[in-house]
Amino acid sequence: MRPDLIGSEGFLRDCWYVAGRSEDIGRELTARMIMGDEIVFFRGESGEPIALEDACPHRKLPLSRGKIEGSNVVCGYHGLTFDCTGECVIAPTQLDNPPRRAAVHSYPVEDRWGFLWIWMGAPAKASRDDIISIPNFDNPDWGKTPKGAMQMACHYLYIIDNLLDPSHVAWVHLTSFAGAGTDSRPLDLEETENGVIVSRWISDEPAPPYYQSMLPFGPHCDRKQHYECRLPSTAINMSVYTPTGEGGADKPLSPNAFVNISYNFITPIDDQNAMYFWFQHRNMHADDAALSDRMFDGALMAFNEDKDVLEQVQRGMATRKTPYLNLGLDAGAMRFRTRIARAIKETAA
Repeated sequence: MRPDLIGSEGFLRDCWYVAGRSEDIGRELTARMIMGDEIVFFRGESGEPIALEDACPHRKLPLSRGKIEGSNVVCGYHGLTFDCTGECVIAPTQLDNPPRRAAVHSYPVEDRWGFLWIWMGAPAKASRDDIISIPNFDNPDWGKTPKGAMQMACHYLYIIDNLLDPSHVAWVHLTSFAGAGTDSRPLDLEETENGVIVSRWISDEPAPPYYQSMLPFGPHCDRKQHYECRLPSTAINMSVYTPTGEGGADKPLSPNAFVNISYNFITPIDDQNAMYFWFQHRNMHADDAALSDRMFDGALMAFNEDKDVLEQVQRGMATRKTPYLNLGLDAGAMRFRTRIARAIKETAA
């Protein structure tokens, strides 16, 4: 049988991933699995995020079954107490002779852009400067949707495949993102320093249902689909709409353009499950809260459509009895998977 798609073996660990929305982690112990690692999250006395291996070194009871004291976590079995660095600072049953090897792994974490980021590799290699930059995040002229979160029962790279595939909207998202030209217009493929971009302009066609009420022009328009993925698993899907005749690859961005950017952060749970986080950022209607809510609801509906398809893809590929094949539309996804596989191999060397 043909082996699994390239990139499926292992994870790229020396990177930042989203562990949750910042508001999801508070003064309670929250257990999550990332890349097969069991991790406990909580906030210290000053609100600082803390992430530790979720296993007491004594008998491996999850620390998430314990309690918080100050900025420390106390094991619920015999009271071994660990600080934010993972060091055991109190051993109640042997105060005069604390166990020398009682320590748990501590993960670098950082709040940024409304999400909690975690570094899954060697802590000494972590640099906060490597977290993605989001232009115009604090620009009052740009509007934001609420932040979304869901879990998908599929390998994280199937989600990336989907986010590098502008064509699937014509069949999966008929009432939201689909539109004329999304089924057959040619695609442009570009490799960047840390990822892949799949894009195309569609000229003089009606906007998809999701966008029609947002545009200050129409009913026909020029549309760009920009599907970009950056290592390890960040997808930036940008939709650009202009009045007919003002769009195109050979033209500068029209001053009349409506731009909506969907930031998508995918975090592997294990080799069959992933967490998916997102928000959308637009250059118009900044203070329209009702529009932000409608956009969020529409995106959530569409992402649930993706979830249904991708979970079936996971099952179908895992239990396949006949070979799979790739189509021309998979070129961007396969290029990205090749980059992932190469990076994993290089970091393991």
